[in-house]
Amino acid sequence: MNYRHGYHAGNFADVLKHTALSELLHLLLSKDKKLFVLDTHAGTGGYDLAGKLAERTGEAAAGIVRLAATPNAGRPAAVVRYLAAVAAYDRKFGPSGGGLRRYPGSPRLIRAVLRPGDRFIACELHAEDALALRREFAGDRAVEVRQEDGYRVLKAMLPPPERRGLVLIDPPFEATDEFERLSRAVRQGLRRFATGCYAIWYPIKDEAAAAAFVATLEAPKHLVMELRVPGEAGATRLTACGLAVINPPWRFEEAMAEALPWIASVLGGKSRLVASPASAPAPASRA
Repeated sequence: MNYRHGYHAGNFADVLKHTALSELLHLLLSKDKKLFVLDTHAGTGGYDLAGKLAERTGEAAAGIVRLAATPNAGRPAAVVRYLAAVAAYDRKFGPSGGGLRRYPGSPRLIRAVLRPGDRFIACELHAEDALALRREFAGDRAVEVRQEDGYRVLKAMLPPPERRGLVLIDPPFEATDEFERLSRAVRQGLRRFATGCYAIWYPIKDEAAAAAFVATLEAPKHLVMELRVPGEAGATRLTACGLAVINPPWRFEEAMAEALPWIASVLGGKSRLVASPASAPAPASRA
């Protein structure tokens, strides 16, 4: 496994994924019952946007940096929460003197809002990134870091004793059969934990393959969001991605129906939101 998310930290895909993740956590944690969270492909936890990996691609400039530069007025509530979480993480490292410097990956966004009694498992298979993840949460008993295949952990840990859970699945998509593995993992997860909330990220490089994956989602209630940004034809850089959320909490669809087209307009792209028939239908939105 060679994928390093540090090259892509804070890009448009992170903006979609982490805005949705922040909103899911906000809604799920509004209830006083304990929550179990599993991040199957966690990365390192946090990223230096001025570091050698992020600077090599510069993808954050057209993602989180552009979003954070927008005026406060008019920002959707979900975006406000997401940007507040990003700013809070960045402030921990002191003033950078040059704008946003540190970006929180999904483990840091999750950890920042967990309450006493909630449980969090973060998995990362890449040896160097797993070590960085352990260092990120050294001494923090609220976070269990595992250097394991997240798909295997998902199969082993469901259903959780808490009976309420959020599973974030964000694979590196290095394997040619990743969509098949992902579909199989989701089916297995739902068989074990049908009421859990699942957030599943996927790239859109092959339109047919992405559409075929979405068609495999058998959960009666799910929401699919897609974000596309400008890019040159034939370019190798990713310009479109999606996030499928199974069993979204109440009001999540409403929040993302407001946030997604706004994000697309800021990033100069297009968005689409489609609800399953069992959910209240939301029209596709384009910016």
